[in-house]
Amino acid sequence: MEVILNQDVDKLGKAGAVVNVKEGFARNFLIPNKLAMPATSANLKKLEQEKQKKVAEFQKTKKEFEQLKTKLDSLSLTIPALIHEEDKLFGSISSQDIAQALKDEGFEIDKNSITIEEPIKSLGIYEIPIKLHPEVSTKIKVWIVKK
Repeated sequence: MEVILNQDVDKLGKAGAVVNVKEGFARNFLIPNKLAMPATSANLKKLEQEKQKKVAEFQKTKKEFEQLKTKLDSLSLTIPALIHEEDKLFGSISSQDIAQALKDEGFEIDKNSITIEEPIKSLGIYEIPIKLHPEVSTKIKVWIVKK
C-alpha cells in the first residue's frame, strides 16, 4: 500500500515522501497515529500544491534576505570595549554582543546566525560571517575599539 508521510518516520522516510508499506502497518499504525495518509490522487495533488507553496515561500524569504544582505554588506559596526594592558579586552566580544550592536543599528539578526570560531579578545578589525538564510550569507566588518 502506498502512503504519504505526514511526519518523518525512522527507517521509512521524511515528511511528504510517498512510500510503499505493508497494508497492516499502514492501517494499524501509520494512519491512526496521523503519521501518514493514503496515497490517493486527491492527496497526491494536495501534496504537490503544498510543495509548490513551500517553494514559493522559500524563494520569497530568500529575496528578502538578499535585500538585507546588500544593506549589511555596506555596514561597518564599531563596538567599544574596556581594555587592560597590551590591548587585551576585559572579557570578550561574542555573537550576542554583535547581535546587540546590529539591533542598535536597526537590524534584527539572531545571534545563532552569527558564526564566530572563538570569542574576540583583542582590539582590531574583524570580518564576521552571518548566515541569513540557507542560501544567503554575508560578512560584516566589526571594529573593536578602546572605550
